[in-house]
Amino acid sequence: MTDVVVVDAVRTPVGRRRGGLSGTHPVNTLAHVLRALVDRTGVDPGAVGQVIGGCVTQIGEQSTNIIRTGWLTAGLPLQVPSTTIDAQCGSSQQATSLASALVGSGLTDLAVGCGVEAMSRVPIGASLDEARGFGTPWPPEYADHYEVTSQFEGAERIADKWGVTRADADAFGKRSQDLAARAWAEGRFDSQVVPIEVAERDAEGNPTGGTVLISKDEGLRATTLEALAGLKPVARPDGVHTAGNASQISDGAAAVLVAEASKAAALGLRARARIVDSCLVGSDPELMLTGPIPATELLLRRNGLTVDDIDVFEINEAFASVVLAWQRELSVDPDKVNPNGGAIALGHPLGATGAFLISKALGELERSQGRLALITMCCGGGLGTGMLLERV
Repeated sequence: MTDVVVVDAVRTPVGRRRGGLSGTHPVNTLAHVLRALVDRTGVDPGAVGQVIGGCVTQIGEQSTNIIRTGWLTAGLPLQVPSTTIDAQCGSSQQATSLASALVGSGLTDLAVGCGVEAMSRVPIGASLDEARGFGTPWPPEYADHYEVTSQFEGAERIADKWGVTRADADAFGKRSQDLAARAWAEGRFDSQVVPIEVAERDAEGNPTGGTVLISKDEGLRATTLEALAGLKPVARPDGVHTAGNASQISDGAAAVLVAEASKAAALGLRARARIVDSCLVGSDPELMLTGPIPATELLLRRNGLTVDDIDVFEINEAFASVVLAWQRELSVDPDKVNPNGGAIALGHPLGATGAFLISKALGELERSQGRLALITMCCGGGLGTGMLLERV
């Protein structure tokens, strides 16, 4: 069996809505991390067999195979092919899984998994705008099988089913903020984040003509349980989820270099982790966001592991109920879950988040000297991504 290893994983700081990255074309944001990945590892970019990346809203600035455009904009070799995929929120995790599968099958020795999303510039749901006249993704026949629900409604139904209360969700939201603040204060993200120079903007968002270096995630907010309790629910009048216990609208990009183990050694590339296994599973499209449960179960079962064998879990904090339901269903030790905060505090730039979570898991394994990390995400339409990493 061919061993596939992670050589490096990098990301931009995550920009908040209309924040530091909002004035930057998403192609340039992606190009920045691709260039950084090549420069940090010293790999010959011409030796990369394929680049596979995720992006959710593939219209406008994010259309026409944005991953290919980003690679070329970074000034990297034109003969290296690129593909853009859409597995909704799990896009760049699935892209990295596909990149590792290409390496594991022997089709190439080196590949890149990556992702990008500029939600400030290409808003979530922009491709569903009926005013554009392009219709709806769901034909009437879909309703013969499933109800069309939103992710917001799915999150509330999950809260109903697993008994997640508003107080539970708010406490989880505060935990995310507290842990993320601690992680930044202790420099835990320093080795993962590549600062990016952007156009400076004033308080109204207008360019000043200068530039500024963005080096830290912009979504962190000091808060209290009392303040969180005062926020208005976003889905139902009496709902569980608010802006304080659900993921943020964000901008960012991330990239991961994977290689066949012996080839990495021959090229002098240091392997940081082995990709033990990965998966993509289908789940109930009405609840929509329960995919991490079967994805985790599959990875554990297939590799003869239990939750107690895993040192670090990175599960995307799309909504607090997603993580809390997964945690309750699988009896996961909460201290192992998102130990450096998650999307509630750090942000969720859709197509980039999967690769971002891989960089977080890798960094935490090394910091804590753990052995195994499991990364999983819920995805629109009822999917779950999963990846199992082993530190080397």
